[in-house]
Amino acid sequence: MKFVFPALLALAGVFVSLPAAAALPQPPEVAARQYILVDLSSGQTLAERDADAQAEPASLTKLMTAYVVFQAIRDKRLTLEQTLPVSERAWDERKNGGSMMFVEPRMTPKVDELLRGMIVQSGNDASVVLAEAVGGTVEGFVQMMNRQAQAWGLKNTQFRNVTGLTEAGHYSSARDIAVIAGRIVTDFPDFYRYYSIREYTFNKIRQDNRNMLLGRDPSVDGMKTGYTDAAGYCLVASARRDQPGGERRLLSVVLGTASREARAGESQKLLNWGWAAWDAVRLFPAGQPLATVPVWKGAADTVGLGAPGPLMVTVPRGEGAGLKTLIDRTDPLVAPLAQGQAVGQIRVVTAAGDEIRRVPLQVLEPVPLAGMLGRAWDALRLWIQ
Repeated sequence: MKFVFPALLALAGVFVSLPAAAALPQPPEVAARQYILVDLSSGQTLAERDADAQAEPASLTKLMTAYVVFQAIRDKRLTLEQTLPVSERAWDERKNGGSMMFVEPRMTPKVDELLRGMIVQSGNDASVVLAEAVGGTVEGFVQMMNRQAQAWGLKNTQFRNVTGLTEAGHYSSARDIAVIAGRIVTDFPDFYRYYSIREYTFNKIRQDNRNMLLGRDPSVDGMKTGYTDAAGYCLVASARRDQPGGERRLLSVVLGTASREARAGESQKLLNWGWAAWDAVRLFPAGQPLATVPVWKGAADTVGLGAPGPLMVTVPRGEGAGLKTLIDRTDPLVAPLAQGQAVGQIRVVTAAGDEIRRVPLQVLEPVPLAGMLGRAWDALRLWIQ
């Protein structure tokens, strides 16, 4: 059964690719080997080039390192105030030529300090200390990273270490990195604050965050840089703006640029285009029923159906008025029904008929079975139909 709703005109802020159409805004020329720009508010990909090509992620690897550590803190296997020993393996990271927090075996830094060292200073030594604390060994932690990547369905990602140093079989892609970064934003908003820290001093050594956009663009509040000779200069940049319909957040990933300045400039170019060429349209708030439909054999006669959360889409600037929301649902609906149970899909299409987003249609409140008499009566009615 299908219903059609005109789109409500209120602006807002797995990634869905937009339809290939001549009317879509054309992205700027970006001097990077691979890139992607995602509107996290709608989950839509606005622009990409070779986003699924396997590439060296350099220190962008530490996004997944951080995610697994955040999980451990959430699950109370680690606390921010907990002190950790610095192993000889972590100390030996200084020999590999990468970024360092400069912890030493005589020290017992707190988890909070190590997170700052890993995220702000991109410390390879801090990454090893945290990995050993959570995974028992670095190798055990890497297995946890790969299991998480597999759980998200990241087909172009495989980790061999926790730092991002060049190693055979260690790779990711622009799209997969965007997924990891986006999950940090959505799953751990309280920890995302680490990515906006401009500088950090540890052991009397002050180091600046290498994300130049933190000082250039007030909307940019994270996330992570990376560099190796093989990877080139890489940057994940996340930016938010408050708009009439709510917060909107863009996330860009650029891989393989020529310099620190280039990775900042190309990321800025993508973000500026994302804000200027696209509107985020809030169609329905979270919890709003898009349809109220009959239920058979249930303790309630009807049930509300809606989206899993706020329903937002991103469209070319000025084209929000032509959107339509189509509902395809199961009919008949027979109790029992669980809250959140998928019973169809919601499709958002443009005036030209192009589908730009699809999300599950869910039951908004549970409907238990009716009593024996009610079930028997509905069974008879269904048989007559």
